Amino acid sequence: MNLELFILGIGGSMPLPNRSLTSMVVRREGEMFLFDCGEGTQVSLRKAGLRWKKLNAIFVTHTHADHVTGLPGMLMLSSQVDRTEPLYVIGPPRIQEYIDANRSILEMYINFEIVVKEIPPDNLSQVVWEADGYHVRSFPVKHSRICVGYVLEEDKRPGVFQMNQAREMGVPMGPLWAQLQAGESVTLAGGRIVHSCEVMGKSRPGRKITFVTDTLPIDTLAGEVYNSDVLICEGMFSGDAKQTAREKKHMTVVDAALIAKKAGGVRKMGLIHFSPRYTNAQLKHLVQEAREVFPQVVSLKERMMISVSYLDEE
Repeated sequence: MNLELFILGIGGSMPLPNRSLTSMVVRREGEMFLFDCGEGTQVSLRKAGLRWKKLNAIFVTHTHADHVTGLPGMLMLSSQVDRTEPLYVIGPPRIQEYIDANRSILEMYINFEIVVKEIPPDNLSQVVWEADGYHVRSFPVKHSRICVGYVLEEDKRPGVFQMNQAREMGVPMGPLWAQLQAGESVTLAGGRIVHSCEVMGKSRPGRKITFVTDTLPIDTLAGEVYNSDVLICEGMFSGDAKQTAREKKHMTVVDAALIAKKAGGVRKMGLIHFSPRYTNAQLKHLVQEAREVFPQVVSLKERMMISVSYLDEE
């Protein structure tokens, strides 16, 4: 089952001629989810060859301008597509107000339902999207405004079917094998019952994607990002700008790397939401700075695609 990340924007605060604001698409089989929607998202989406119509939901971390200014344009695309399914927008308080105000002032023509779900400030840690085989969960971070991170995590997968074990137990190849693989017990011709657990290996983990941006390096983050196959995490400033980062309630690339290292089980981390003070050439140095603490850092580029494999299939 395909699981892919498309990086649409890596910038923070303000867009630059060659750097859009923070945004990422996760595509899982036929479903697509957008995480944050900074200015330039619509253009990046088109350049990446992704179809707006396929979006199931938009997850917003917080209502600062550099994370939501792309939303009005994205919603107005509705007049150009034939869509019947609702679009879900999920985020912390005031996201409903923001969408309603834009729809009213811009007199948007929307030809399908937009369902907004606000995450209450007293319950920022909760499952906000649940479907067959996976869920999306929000968790609180610490910024100058109510802000959340998100985890998309798949359910555990069944273990590998042990064919030789099934044969030894007298289970004939065919429909009974399928029943055992589906977790059911089967009854053989002589009346013997064979349980699924007798011929199936241990359950295998699904995949986990974590999206963290705009936060101080709080202690709870390590527990949230633990065992992430891919962690997309803000690294707004270099390590020597730690004081500025604290004043603005952001993280340095060193902070992000230390969290990934402390968490354990993080297979790959991509840095995002860079300050506009850094040129693209300087970003290479920031990535290298993070790698000195946590070597599994990926240098993200806009419209980059990351394919996420299962741990046991590498």
